[in-house]
Amino acid sequence: MNPRRILFALLLALFASGLCTWIVSRKLAAPPPSQTAPTVTYAVPSRAIEAGEVLNPGNTELAAWPGAAPVDGAFSRIADVNGRAVLYPLAKGQPILDRDLSATGSGTGLATRIPDGMRAVALRSDEVVGVAGFLLPGSHVDVLVTYRPDGSPEPLTATVLEDAVVLATGHQIQPDPEGKTSDVTVVTLLLTPQESQRAVLAGTQGAIHFVLRNVGDAGRTGDTATLLSQLSGSPRPTQRAAIRLAAPPSQALARRHEIETILAGDFNSSADARPAAPLDRGARR
Repeated sequence: MNPRRILFALLLALFASGLCTWIVSRKLAAPPPSQTAPTVTYAVPSRAIEAGEVLNPGNTELAAWPGAAPVDGAFSRIADVNGRAVLYPLAKGQPILDRDLSATGSGTGLATRIPDGMRAVALRSDEVVGVAGFLLPGSHVDVLVTYRPDGSPEPLTATVLEDAVVLATGHQIQPDPEGKTSDVTVVTLLLTPQESQRAVLAGTQGAIHFVLRNVGDAGRTGDTATLLSQLSGSPRPTQRAAIRLAAPPSQALARRHEIETILAGDFNSSADARPAAPLDRGARR
C-alpha cells in the first residue's frame, strides 16, 4: 500500500473530525434565541396624585406592563380616565384602577370622594371640642354627645360613632401642604347610612364632641355612657336604679287612696250591726 495515500487519508480524517468538533462547539456555545414576553400598556399617573384631583392628559401617561401579569380593572387608554376624580392617593407609575376613581360624570368637589354606599354628614361643634384645630381631612375620630335623657335627673355623655373618617373640615377637603391647622366649627364625616342617622339624631339632642384617635387604631369599645355623678367617683347605677331614674316622677306620686265614710245613723239602723257584748268582769280578773 502506498504510504502517501495512507498519510493523506489520515490528514483528511483529522481535518474532518476537527471541523465537526468546531461546528458542534459553536452550536453548544451559542445562546438560545430570546423569547420576549408580550407586554400591555396601562394608564398610570405621570406624578403623585392626591385624592380629589381630576385626571387629564397632563397628569397621566401610558406605561408598559408584563402581559403575563395583567391587572384587573386597569385602563389601556388615557381617554377612559380623562375627567374622572381620584378617590384615594395614587403613586407615580401605579396602574389606575376603576375602584380608585369616582363615577363617570359625577363632577368634581366633595361628592367625588364619597365611595358607593357611603354618605357625607356635616356635624357642628365649637373650636375647643374640635380638638383645638388638629382635625384634618383624613383624620379618624370618635363622636360623643352630651345630653339629658327624658326623666333623668342628670346629664350624660355617650359614644355615638367610633373610627369615623373626616372628609372635610370647614370648606377644606385637602390637608394643608405646609401642615398648618385651622379652627373650624363644621366637620364632615364619611359614614354609612345607619351611622348617618345616629349622627343626625345626636346633633339634635345636645353638644357634639370629636375625639381624635390614631389612624392605625381600629378598636371598638362599644356603646358606653358616663353620668355626671360618676365624675366624683360614684359607681355606675345598677339597672334597677337606672330604671327608677328614668321613670317619670308622676308615676311614683300618682297613687289612689279610697276613704269610706260611715254615718252614725246608718250604722245604728243597720240590720247587720250588733252592739258589742259587755266584758265579763270575771274574765278580766
